[in-house]
Amino acid sequence: MPLLLIPAIDLKDGQCVRLRQGVMADATVFSENPADMARHWVGLGAQRLHVVDLNGAVDGRPKNESSIKAIIQAVGPDIPIQIGGGIRDLDTIERTLDDGARYVVIGTAAVKNPGLLKDACAAFPGQIVVSIDAKDGKVATDGWSKLSGHEVIDLAQKFENDGVSAILYTDIGRDGMLTGVNVDSTLALARAVSIPVIASGGIAGIDDIRQLAALHDEGIMGAILGRAIYEGHLDFAQAQALVDGQV
Repeated sequence: MPLLLIPAIDLKDGQCVRLRQGVMADATVFSENPADMARHWVGLGAQRLHVVDLNGAVDGRPKNESSIKAIIQAVGPDIPIQIGGGIRDLDTIERTLDDGARYVVIGTAAVKNPGLLKDACAAFPGQIVVSIDAKDGKVATDGWSKLSGHEVIDLAQKFENDGVSAILYTDIGRDGMLTGVNVDSTLALARAVSIPVIASGGIAGIDDIRQLAALHDEGIMGAILGRAIYEGHLDFAQAQALVDGQV
C-alpha cells in the first residue's frame, strides 16, 4: 500500500478550521459544513480522514459530536475515519467507535494516564492510534498548551509495548506554518519503533509528499494534510496520483 494521504478536518464550534501552531485564537474557517468538506476530499481520492475536535482537546471532553457524526454519515463505512480531541476515558472511546469511527486518536490522556492507553489497546485492539505532539524533542499535552519532560522516542517505545496500532507524530512548531515537514525527526522515530508512523505538521507542497513517499518502506505509513490542501499550496488529487505511481 502506498503512502496514505489523510486530509485533516479540524473542528472548532462546528466549523472546519485550521490553526497555526495549535493556537485556538488563530483559526481560519474553511467551511461551515464539515460533512461537505469530508465528501470533497473523499471525492478527490482520500482513503482516510483525520478529524480533530479542537474544542474537545482544550476542554478535555468531546464538544463537536454532532459534526463528527455528520462526517461519518457523509462518507459512509468504506472510508476509515480517525478521531481525536478530548478523548480521555474508555467510555468516550467506546462511544466514538460505536458512532462509526474506525480509529480513536489518544494524545494527552496517553501521557497523563498510561493505564488508560493500555486498557484501551486491550479493549479495542487495532483501533487505538497514539498522538505524540512535540516541540524541540519534548512531548506536549493539553491541546499543545503544556510541555512535558518526556522524550519523544522513549515515550513512543513505551506506547508501542502497550499495543497501539500507529503513532501520529506532529511537530508543533511547524503545524499550520507551511514550513515543510520535519523529515529527520519523523524518520528517526519511525526507525526507533516497529509500528507505523503517521507524519504531521508543516507539510507545504508536493516535495514534502515526495520525501515522505520515498521513506514509506522505513515505516512512515501516512501523512496528515492540513493548511496546504485548504489554501491550494498542495493539489490533493495530484499528490494522491503521485503516491499511487501515476505521475
